[in-house]
Amino acid sequence: MSRKIIIDFDPGIDDALALCLLLFDPEWEVVAVTAVGGNVSPAIANRNVQALIAYLDPPRIPRIGVATAPDEGLPVEGRFANAVDDLREAELPVAELRTPHPSEKVLADEVRAAPHEVTVLALGPLTNLARAMQKDPDFPTLVHRIIIAGGAVQVPGNITPAAEFNIYCDPRAAKIVFASRAPKTLIPLDVTNRLSFSLSLLNDLPSEETKIGAFLRKILPAKFRAYRQQLGLETIHLHDTITYLAACRPDLLRYEMLAGDVESTGEITRGATIFDRRPVPAWRDNRLEVAMGIDAGAMRQEFFKRLRQAAEAAGPLTSPEDD
Repeated sequence: MSRKIIIDFDPGIDDALALCLLLFDPEWEVVAVTAVGGNVSPAIANRNVQALIAYLDPPRIPRIGVATAPDEGLPVEGRFANAVDDLREAELPVAELRTPHPSEKVLADEVRAAPHEVTVLALGPLTNLARAMQKDPDFPTLVHRIIIAGGAVQVPGNITPAAEFNIYCDPRAAKIVFASRAPKTLIPLDVTNRLSFSLSLLNDLPSEETKIGAFLRKILPAKFRAYRQQLGLETIHLHDTITYLAACRPDLLRYEMLAGDVESTGEITRGATIFDRRPVPAWRDNRLEVAMGIDAGAMRQEFFKRLRQAAEAAGPLTSPEDD
């Protein structure tokens, strides 16, 4: 029996890959896809979400939520070190939504419609989740679990020395989510950095004759270029895709329950995730399940297995009638 899930994200190459896998995963029923500004502006995030859903054409079309700007704007728009990209390489056509609904409304509606059943996979800044909690104070007790791609515990940040990108983008929102009563799992850089992918990934993608294979062959080279040009690296990380896999296979990670908070006002520590490891932590209500270890080899195998399954389920690039 499939489990209900909402993916809240800012696509983005890595996010788009995660969506490709999730939409065709029989373990999950994707009830909504909600856009948030982060890797790209809210307007581009909205365009990308609509284009991706139209291109992938999953068996069940999820509700779509549209992004609006965070209260303080996007502090890193245009200079994200790990490949700001609007998926333009894929040249996907876009049709505007006739009746757009804000992402926070879609989140609140779907969670209230199925109490304790909906998992939220948060792959971008936590703007929408914080707003959903403010819109519906019962949201934290109605959501099944929030799985967050973000934060850094014992490793440096990836946008500043102190902060990981998603948390840095909207630290006030992250602070609200961390302090909420919702069941929360954090997948930080400590584990997602443990998996890197070389250029051989391009050779291991599904056939270019499949819908997903053709799409990934267009967008992934841009991520490799950006990592090399901006970071001097020959390999890439797939933080968001690994977070999706963590939702599917939590047994492949090791977790600790930690009391965490977010620095929202620091001059050089904005967006830093801080964890109180004292015997009696001050932030007892801010407890999160934090991934601290990962079976990287098994997770890599899981990635390629689910990638093959998704490509097969999504089908060929063109139908027989188009030939």
